[in-house]
Amino acid sequence: MKNILIKLYEFVNSWVGTIIIVLGIIFFVAQAFVIPSGSMLNTMLIGDNLFVKKYAYGIPTPTIPWIEFKVLPDFNDNGHLFEGERPKRGDIVIFRYPQSPKIHYVKRNVAIGGDAVLYTQKGLWVHFGGDSPYQEKTAEILQFRGKTFYYDPYLAAHPGVQYLEVFPDAFNQLAILSQQGESLGMERVQLPNGELGFYTEIQEDEFFMMGDNRNNSNDSRFWGAVSYKYVIGKPWFVYFSWDDDFKIRWERIGKSIESLEQMQREK
Repeated sequence: MKNILIKLYEFVNSWVGTIIIVLGIIFFVAQAFVIPSGSMLNTMLIGDNLFVKKYAYGIPTPTIPWIEFKVLPDFNDNGHLFEGERPKRGDIVIFRYPQSPKIHYVKRNVAIGGDAVLYTQKGLWVHFGGDSPYQEKTAEILQFRGKTFYYDPYLAAHPGVQYLEVFPDAFNQLAILSQQGESLGMERVQLPNGELGFYTEIQEDEFFMMGDNRNNSNDSRFWGAVSYKYVIGKPWFVYFSWDDDFKIRWERIGKSIESLEQMQREK
């Protein structure tokens, strides 16, 4: 037993052992991720460095970061070595951008298979295909195609969700692109009151991802729902954070998303 422990100690302290352990952690446990844009303001800030919990939704097919080299084939044809639970409504998810899988995105999952999403000048509306506690977060409803839609239930539940006044905002971008015949993630429709809207139904094992900064986010509204095969994990905690002036945000270090949201509520 003593000899085994000595050999294990020597292996761990060798270059090969260190590399294998580090890759094992990256493949199966956690991976570093940096927030590069303002699409998740104010929940997550530009300059937040966080660890991604890789096993939150199963174990993704191992890939060496930076060079994005797959260590193993996709045996299950779903992007995961081992399947796990699927992202829930309201979860913040790290995933591969479907149109360029080497790029990682972070957004909030606002709809799952069986749900439907409507986007209007006012903002997001969600029809829940099954019971959800989010239905209780808003009393404002809209009827469309025989379905009841609830006005952005995540707005009340998550303090970082916001609709900043920018031009062109997401709705106007969708309107312009649809007029130009661009392929979008939502269908251009006419609402019962005659106004323009955008609509889509979410298929099984797909997730409609949106940035909390609703009017300034490149997300599923523009390129469609995200399949489970592209899901990587969820934010674990912020291990470092600094602003554009390289000033360290000490109050964010070591905080989970839930803790950061609680800080916003208390402000």
